[in-house]
Amino acid sequence: MSSAASLVDWDLAGRTARRLQGPGPETTREEATAVVAELHRAAAQAVAHVETLTGLHPVPGGPQPTVAVVDRPGWVDANTGGMAALLDPLVETLQAKQDSPPNALVTAIGSRVTGAQAGAVMAFLSSRVLGQYEVFGSGGRLLLVAPNIVETERKLGVDPTDFRLWVCLHEVTHQLQFTAVPWLQTYLEEQIKEFVEATDLTPDVLRERLADLVRSLGTAVRGGGDDEEAPQGLMALIRDPAQREVLDRVTAVMSLVEGHAEFVMDGVGPDVVPSVRTLRKRFAQRRKGRGPLDRVLRRLLGLEQKMKQYADGRVFVAGVVELAGMEGFNQVWAGPANLPFKEELTEPARWVERVLGTRPAIPA
Repeated sequence: MSSAASLVDWDLAGRTARRLQGPGPETTREEATAVVAELHRAAAQAVAHVETLTGLHPVPGGPQPTVAVVDRPGWVDANTGGMAALLDPLVETLQAKQDSPPNALVTAIGSRVTGAQAGAVMAFLSSRVLGQYEVFGSGGRLLLVAPNIVETERKLGVDPTDFRLWVCLHEVTHQLQFTAVPWLQTYLEEQIKEFVEATDLTPDVLRERLADLVRSLGTAVRGGGDDEEAPQGLMALIRDPAQREVLDRVTAVMSLVEGHAEFVMDGVGPDVVPSVRTLRKRFAQRRKGRGPLDRVLRRLLGLEQKMKQYADGRVFVAGVVELAGMEGFNQVWAGPANLPFKEELTEPARWVERVLGTRPAIPA
């Protein structure tokens, strides 16, 4: 999984994450089997609800995504593989731009250091992620992390059947976005390549900056320093203006897809998920973090930025649907030119005017 040119030793990252991650909630074998079966049923059931609400349908003849219900080590394995498939070729591109080849020993040592660091990050995330649609690496697969779903529904004190379907509605929306809009994955891949082309960093310098960030994480966890100094987490590694422009475009599209999923999981209504309003209220509290350490980790890992993506994206989707209906909103998927600009996320009327060519009447 890890090449000589790799910035991260992904094999070590996986082993580190599995060693550090928590065991998950206690369940009997029969309970675990029942959870897996119900999650598969919920994922299948969610498809029709999402297609009906969004008006989107997979492109005929396109790839058929699969659903995998995994445990925490399974999530780690999937993500180390996906990250390696995405990042290792980009690191090779960076190294090819250098005048001289990198020192093999330095690269090997550095990749192990960052591998251990990445493993610690993945251990933290592996106990919190409920599900995801794999865009890179696997060719499209929906992952549902069973122990995290069970642990969360128990802590929230919500109906398990409702919660499992609710989670699946979110993840199936992501699945539909990429199967109904095939250019979306290509667009993201192009943005990542442009991001790499815009940098003059060497892998060694990038590794040093990552190490600086991890050291600041250690300081914050120990109670030293000011955790407000690093509100962007990993985004603090990005300092080049051209890269920031690419990052703004990626942030806008990720806010769109996250906000769209949030809109759908609430939009199905109580006829599909009877306790949907209770789920939203209690889940919103979960996203605020459980304690000081959790909040520090979220801030430094950039998860606070992701929460903002959820919020801004939902404002955009709900605003455009209110102004132009779902059919008007779906013009966002017509091509890259119709994607929202970052500043339009919180001002959906500007997108409606730019893309649909009409000046909407703003509700009082």
